Amino acid sequence: MLIKRKSIEQAESSRRPARKPKFAPVTLSEQDGVRYLHFGTEWVQGAMRIRKPDWPELEYAQQMMAWMLFIDDPQAIVQLGLGAATLTKFCYRQFPQAQVMAVELNPSVIAICHSMFKLPPDDERLHVLEMDAMDFVLDDANHDALDVLQCDLYDATARGPVLDTPEFYQACNACLTDRGVMTVNLFGDHPSFPKNIKAMRFAFAHVICLPEVHEGNVVALCFKTKPDLDPARLAARAAQIVAATKLPAKSWVNGIAAN
Repeated sequence: MLIKRKSIEQAESSRRPARKPKFAPVTLSEQDGVRYLHFGTEWVQGAMRIRKPDWPELEYAQQMMAWMLFIDDPQAIVQLGLGAATLTKFCYRQFPQAQVMAVELNPSVIAICHSMFKLPPDDERLHVLEMDAMDFVLDDANHDALDVLQCDLYDATARGPVLDTPEFYQACNACLTDRGVMTVNLFGDHPSFPKNIKAMRFAFAHVICLPEVHEGNVVALCFKTKPDLDPARLAARAAQIVAATKLPAKSWVNGIAAN
């Protein structure tokens, strides 16, 4: 995530003896009833409204659910990069028929999501894996298995996704079923953006970018097969999503039409 606010722990951590940790420190801030996740900087990596812990608080996170315009009955959903567990929690609650999995390399992020962001414990439908996202998508066991991939892979510098090669996106494509959709959080105002778009268009049959939000976030939708973009169908589906979830799906349709 790419909006900024100061971490309440940043000043303290900056006074500690200099060393090179394996991972950036996981830090928190709160303002106006919203708790924010940071990796030791002002960059926001996720957010939760404390009184609505399962709601996608940030607009870019809501846009990451735009795959719902094309898939209404997902059976397998995977989040690459746990963040504040926003999308994992929402999918787990919203789609009781689906297997929901998150892949996160940093064990501290997993721990703080359980302790501070109300991520439920693993059960028969919810699984959080501590592993590298590249290893996950390269595993043959995950190929042709997922209806939805949600990719939000940023480190503390927030300079662009940490995995952005054609090989990575080809592996993501291989994980999807024929109807599968991948959503990716990009930074539109950064040199990483055209590189990622080029790699996605190499790997996927069709790519659509929604309008920029926050301080540069652009969500891309990547399709394994060319989607049905009929305006009447999309409008009808958006109305269903709004009624069922209150997500701003009509704005997603407008964004798709602008492509």
